[in-house]
Order: sequence, then structure tokens, then C-alpha cells
Amino acid sequence: MNLTQFYRVFLIAVSTHTICIAAYSQSPALKNLEAAVAAARTRVEMNEKKVADADSVIAAGRRMISESKAGLKAVDSESRKLEKEYAAQRKSLTRLSKSGDRTVANKAKSDLRLLETHYKTGNRELETRFRDATRLQTTGISALQRGRTARKNAMDGLRAAGDALKVSQAKYDKAAGTEKDDGGKNRK
Repeated sequence: MNLTQFYRVFLIAVSTHTICIAAYSQSPALKNLEAAVAAARTRVEMNEKKVADADSVIAAGRRMISESKAGLKAVDSESRKLEKEYAAQRKSLTRLSKSGDRTVANKAKSDLRLLETHYKTGNRELETRFRDATRLQTTGISALQRGRTARKNAMDGLRAAGDALKVSQAKYDKAAGTEKDDGGKNRK
């Protein structure tokens, strides 16, 4: 091996060593930037999950409210029906209870007490269903409000995390030498 070949091999070895050292010295900085980008992506995904959770709470609240409205309408219609039937039967039994025939009057009074008991029982059932529907409506309204508040907070967090991701990605791209221009093409 002559002196020229030795210098070439030596020059290649030194330049390779220099490149390796330069790559090694940039590597921790790039790794830190890469970790920052990954953390920002994680925050974005976490906030997207929070938005989805808030949307499901809102949907559940709306469903509860619509179920309660249907329940309240059903209770209202059944209550009207019960009142109408009670009034009609009470009227006829009251007439019969004032009859001159004692056995018919006693039978009518007995039926009137039975009708009153039946009416009170039906009314209690309707009141219970009314309370349940009202409770469901109140729960739905609170879930809706809670979901809207959580969604607003999650959207604020998502915007902030998205901005942080853009900044981190831009820093990483600049350090890696693959900065994007307006055309979307990579330039080195």
C-alpha cells in the first residue's frame, strides 16, 4: 500500500468517525424532540377520548330526557283515563246508594268503598311513575349539563394539545432537516 492509498483510507476513516460523532451528538436532541412529539400526540389522543366520553354522557342525558317525556305523557293520559272512569262509576254508584231499596243502597255503598280503594291504589301507582319519570328527567338534565361542561373543557384541552403538537412537530422537523413548505413537499 502506498502513501496515497493510505491517505485515502485515513481520510475516509476520519470522515466516517466525524459523521458518527455528529450523528451521535444530534441523536439525544432528536430523541428529546421525538419524545416531545410523542407526548403531544398522547395528550391529543387523551383529549379526543375525553371529548368522546363527554359526547356519550350528552347522548345518555338526551336519551333520559326523551324517555322521561314519554313516561310523563303516558302518566298524564292514564291519569285522565283513571279520573274519567272513576267519575263515571262514582256517579252511578252514588245514585244507587241513595236508592229506596236498602239492599241495593248497601251494595252500592260497598261498591263505592271498593271503587275508592281501587282509585287510590291506581293513583298511588301513577304518582310513583310520575316521580320516577321526573327523577329520570332531572338526572338527564344534570347529565346533559355535566357532559356539555366536560366537552367544553375537553375541546379546550384538545385545541391546546393540538397547538402543542404542531409546535413540537415543527421543532422536530426543523431539527431533523425535513421542514415542510407551503406546497406540502419536503425539502432538505
